[in-house]
Amino acid sequence: MISFNYEFDFQLEDESLYSEWLSRVILSEKKNEGEINYIFCDDDYLVEINQQYLKHDTLTDIISFDYSIGNELHGDIFVSVERVRENAIDFNVSFEEELKRVLVHGVLHYCGYKDKSEKDEMLMRQKEEEKMVMFHVKQN
Repeated sequence: MISFNYEFDFQLEDESLYSEWLSRVILSEKKNEGEINYIFCDDDYLVEINQQYLKHDTLTDIISFDYSIGNELHGDIFVSVERVRENAIDFNVSFEEELKRVLVHGVLHYCGYKDKSEKDEMLMRQKEEEKMVMFHVKQN
């Protein structure tokens, strides 16, 4: 089950659209959906998480904690809405597009994709693009 939680003055307009899409992404990677929690927050909230748990003192758009068991995906994905807005401007894309990219990025990490090396980052970007196209696909 995918759930959305808010620690910031922000709310997805249609949570079911996002959860259904992310569920399809998980299935497309031949994984099983467990408990995945998205927590929307601001920069300060995410910096505090970054410092406390990862010992990093930097701004970031997403931090994911992976509790997956085998092929069943579980985890907490923290998203800084402020950072997503700034990145959308920097990358010259809409806020909605950047938000989808960040949401799917977290799930792709749970599916085993990395982004530390240049090669891994290229594959991650390719997968993000592939999965974002699925957002408007309706299954019959």
